Parts: sequence; C-alpha cells; structure tokens
Amino acid sequence: MPKDPVCLMDVSEKSGIKITYAGNDYFFCSGHCKDRFLKEHDIDKTQLLSPQKRQPIFKNKIFILFSISFFLIVLSFLFEQLVPFRNVFFSYLKAIWWALALGLFLGGLIDYYVPREYISKILSKKSPITIINAVFLGFLMSACSHGILALSIQLHKKGASNPAVVSFLLASPWANMAVTFMLVSLFGLKGLFIIAAAIIVALNTGFIFMFLEKKGLIEKNKNTVEVAESFSIKGDFARRAKEYRFSAETLKADFSGVLNGSLALSNMVLSWIILGMLIASFAGAYIPAHFFHRFVGPSLSGLLVTLALATIIEVCSEGSSPLAFEIYRQTGALGNSFTFLMAGVATDYTEIGLLWANVGRRTALWFPLVAVPQIIAIGYLANIIFR
Repeated sequence: MPKDPVCLMDVSEKSGIKITYAGNDYFFCSGHCKDRFLKEHDIDKTQLLSPQKRQPIFKNKIFILFSISFFLIVLSFLFEQLVPFRNVFFSYLKAIWWALALGLFLGGLIDYYVPREYISKILSKKSPITIINAVFLGFLMSACSHGILALSIQLHKKGASNPAVVSFLLASPWANMAVTFMLVSLFGLKGLFIIAAAIIVALNTGFIFMFLEKKGLIEKNKNTVEVAESFSIKGDFARRAKEYRFSAETLKADFSGVLNGSLALSNMVLSWIILGMLIASFAGAYIPAHFFHRFVGPSLSGLLVTLALATIIEVCSEGSSPLAFEIYRQTGALGNSFTFLMAGVATDYTEIGLLWANVGRRTALWFPLVAVPQIIAIGYLANIIFR
C-alpha cells in the first residue's frame, strides 16, 4: 500500500487522491496533503498528467466510524442492552468536545501561521538547548502521533539532529496543546501531571540520545540544513508583519488557511478519536470493574500488562486518551494511564519503522530501550503518589 508523501499515512490506491507528475504516481489521503505537496515542490496543477481522484464519502474513515456510532446510538433506544454503551459514549463526548474543538482550531492557526523554516532553524544545533526547543515545539504541534511523523521526518531531512527528532517525536503526541486540553477535560488537574511527565521523558530521552550520538552509538544526521545560517526568525517575522495588509481579502485568505489546517488535522485525528471513544465506551459499559483491578491495577504486574496492551493497541494519541481515562476510572491507577499513553508511542511499530527507514537502525533500536524504562518508572511512582 502506498504512503502519502506528506503525512506518511497508508493510502489505498482505490480510494486515495492520485496524481502523476514527472512519470511518478503519488497518492494522498486528502486534498490538503495533495495541495501542500504541490506547493512545496512548486508544481503547477496544469503539469499533472492524471485527473485528481476524490475519495468517495462512503469510504471515508470518519464517515464510516461516525455512521457506526450513530447506528449504535439509535439501536440503544430499541435495545436495552445498548443503553450502558450510549450513556458512557455521551459522557465522553460531553467531556471532550470543547477540548477537541479548541485543539483543532489552535492546530489550524499553527499550521497556517508558523513556517516550517522556523522549526528547522532551531533544531540543528548540537547543544542541550536544541532538545529543549524540540520539546517546546512539540508542544506547539497540535497533531496526532501519526500525523506528527511526517513533520518529524521532514525535520530530519532539513538537518535537525537525531536527538532533536526523537525528542520532538516523543513530545508532540502527548504534550501538544490539543491533547493537553483533552487530558485536562478528562483527568482534571491530574492531566497536567501526565503532560509534565511526558515532557520529562522527552527531555531525558533527548539528552541521552545526545550522549549516544557523541559516543558514536547512533547515527548522525548527514542531511544539510536547508535554512541559511543568516536566516533570522525575528527578522523574518518582522518582515511578514510589515508586509501584512489588513483587508477583507486577507481576512478571507487567513480564515480559509486556518480552516483548511483545522480540517486537515481533523482528517488525521477524528477517525482515531471516534474509534477510541467506541472502544472505551464498550470497555466502560461491559467489562467488569474487577477485571481492571485484577489485571491492570496499580501494581508492577498491572503496569506490565498495561505496557503490553499499549504495544498491541495502535490508536492515535487523541483516540488513546479515552482508553487511558477508562483505565484510570476503573482502577484509580494514574500511572497505568500514563504508561498506556506514552508506551503506545515508544513501542509503536509505525514510529520505530519510520525511524529505522529514515533516521537510522541504531536510532530506532535505542528509541524504545531508552524511553520505555523511564515510562515504567514514572508510572510506578505515579501509582504510589496518587493512591
């Protein structure tokens, strides 16, 4: 199955948007990714040799999962057995709708207004501040763990150091603003602990990878930095602000750009969120509480079972949040929820596979070896502290 060259998601040849340029076929999951590809490669649409194929709505993942959810909710008014599912599903929807809407809006703002050159400029230096910058920028990138892969690989191609790429990859899915709002809406102030712990893991992993790089135990990024050394973020921002002309036309363009960015982000995350809510709702409605207490309770064995579940269940970061909260709601084990969230990224075969293919095999192997022990340790301490 081909991959979207922008977001690196798998795309079906039958349902994806296909273009042919310079003798090569490209497949895209959405029009936003296709348009970004054309813009970044300065391709005129008239140069394309094949018509742009739109995905039928009945094959859209969001439409399919929304239809399943709607169908189950309608059935719950006819069959009493589905009432618990409906109640749990609506409780999740009530808790996260505002956070999701705000996160998508902020993601659209960042996608439209923050140039990638700014990010590349401050992630190529081999110093501790680079790791701090990578984690901070990860907080700004409101995209799911799958969508953030494209930007991580793009940063690597632009010359960002491998430790910075790893820190960015760890911080982005869990410490970004969209998930911050969602976790706080679910966990309350304890959600901030999850965010802070995620940042700590990302920072520690980046610093350890700097040591590994210095000792020659991981690969060094040989890509040249495309952003000129003379490039000034402050100067470029001042130039953009000076050239900006406030008018009805620019407002329309800004609105369209932010909306397109939000829609592109929703296309990456909404299907995973709905899937996560469906799984969490069924788990909350029909899995007995004693099952959670016995197998994923606040113990070391419970943490290890949670780690195994996180490794097996590949759900986007936003989609994993309801599942993590269900674990917490049933067991009161905040450390298990944190482990479920973070280990899903650190052990996900998609992340490791992309690091293996694009950054380096040794980097990919060290990635879980460095991150997972930290996750288990913090999870264990959290279970003791928040009993």
